[in-house]
Amino acid sequence: MVSLMFFSSASPLCSSPSKITKASLDFDMKKLGGSTKLVRNVNLEKLKNNYLFPEINRRELEHIEKHPNVQLISLGTGDTTKPIPEQITSHMSNFAHGLSTVEGYRGYGLEQGNKTLRKAIAETFYRDLHVNSNEVFVSDGAQSDISRLQLLLGSNVTIAVQDPTFPAYIDSSVIMGQTGHFHETTKKYQNVVYMPCGPKNSFFPDLAMTPRTDVIFFCSPNNPTGYVASRKQLHQLVDFAKRNGSIIIFDSAYAAFIEDDSPRSIYEIPGAREVAIEVSSFSKFAGFTGVRLGWTIIPDELLYSNGFPIINDFHRIVTTSFNGASNIAQAGGLACLSSGGLKEIRSVNNYYKENRKILMDTLVSLGLKVYGGVNAPYLWVHFKGSKSWDVFAEILENTHIITVPGSGFGPGGEEYLRISGFGRRDDIVEASKRLQNFFNTRIKHFTYLSSSSNTN
Repeated sequence: MVSLMFFSSASPLCSSPSKITKASLDFDMKKLGGSTKLVRNVNLEKLKNNYLFPEINRRELEHIEKHPNVQLISLGTGDTTKPIPEQITSHMSNFAHGLSTVEGYRGYGLEQGNKTLRKAIAETFYRDLHVNSNEVFVSDGAQSDISRLQLLLGSNVTIAVQDPTFPAYIDSSVIMGQTGHFHETTKKYQNVVYMPCGPKNSFFPDLAMTPRTDVIFFCSPNNPTGYVASRKQLHQLVDFAKRNGSIIIFDSAYAAFIEDDSPRSIYEIPGAREVAIEVSSFSKFAGFTGVRLGWTIIPDELLYSNGFPIINDFHRIVTTSFNGASNIAQAGGLACLSSGGLKEIRSVNNYYKENRKILMDTLVSLGLKVYGGVNAPYLWVHFKGSKSWDVFAEILENTHIITVPGSGFGPGGEEYLRISGFGRRDDIVEASKRLQNFFNTRIKHFTYLSSSSNTN
């Protein structure tokens, strides 16, 4: 009998994860001479190609090998670039140093998170919204929480997503077994309701045409389109969920970029506590993309059809699958939410907002139709009649700039690119110059360029 053996990362057999990963991708069954009797997870077999961002990274590496001497600029993945304010990192450093002392050492903490941090999150982001600290679950990031929520939901639920949408919602649903197979013709998975969100419907789904599902994934400000739902629209969404007995999983990771009176939390909408879970993060708000810290809100009023509190099951999921966020990261989170920390973070976010404005002005001046980019760090740029991967490749080859193909976010993203304001200012300025030169010298070749003024 052939057995499947597991080794921890501390094992000498796992001393070089990158080499093992590469070997796992390049192995030759004939050379190995056999396999285990373990059948591959059928749900993983359903996944279409690579996850979007690793595929972009693969193409980026190929480009670097081809052009080793060029300066590559990324306007693609939403990674932050501005250093974390020293006021925050000093708290993390002091906490880390304290771990080397008897007085300062801390081991395991609560899986749900530091009580003081949970209280600070409730008071900072949900003041007057009736969110108490016991409903806050601190984590290592919103994307990890999406997968934990999928464990909570199980495989026998139906889901709806915005189209285009952040790919983790669908990919995690596929892995959980909630979907059917991928259709090449439609570019959609079976058993998933895709809610079109584009210019024709102001980037908000037509709920009158949307069938009932158990779960609705909804992101505002939206990744990738950069649009934020209005208060009226979120009222409609909450009412829709209540009529259908559905649960909204509301991703508010980009709420810090909202500049007007648009809702920053789903709980600003009356009745949302009965139908909504909110996921958020310090990643974009505080530049913690590498530090890893986020949170999820499960209201006490959110119940299953049999009246059992959902928060109880999520508590069990968290305590079973997670040992809690790093206590060093949580120390940083507390520093972020101090009055001085919030002031420093707002300054950093204003820097990214200015980047976004520079890119917006450049792209609009070229005659491109640009959406989003007001209450979010992302611009959603339309290249009418073009394949988004083709435009991605053309811009990369000619300007050495990385963007994100819209089709990676679903069929509704075809003909679009997502462009990010998360960059260093000198890179943003240089990228703007390259894009101007590229499009101005080839304007006759691009049918998607328009001489008409663009509206946002």
